Amino acid sequence: MVMKFADKVEYSSEGIVSKRVLQKEKGNVSLFAFDKGQQLSEHSAPFDAMVQVLEGEGEIKINGRSFTLLEGETIIMPANVPHAVFAAEKFKMLLTMIKSE
Repeated sequence: MVMKFADKVEYSSEGIVSKRVLQKEKGNVSLFAFDKGQQLSEHSAPFDAMVQVLEGEGEIKINGRSFTLLEGETIIMPANVPHAVFAAEKFKMLLTMIKSE
């Protein structure tokens, strides 16, 4: 099936919307739409995670260091390292998580 990921998740006023695209034993792929000012607070997970910004602008914080990502940019968050996501502007992202061995 061919799809345009940015069209598969919609913004919610003052909220975060997530939609699971694929779930397997070793990891999963999810879409997120963040309204401006929304965030996922700092946490860590036993997954290597890749964030691809599909639309807008987001801030990713990894181990205390902030990165601003624009549409088309990607960053990798290592497993078990604290990270957070903040929507400086409305943005959509694709999150691919793979369990660390």
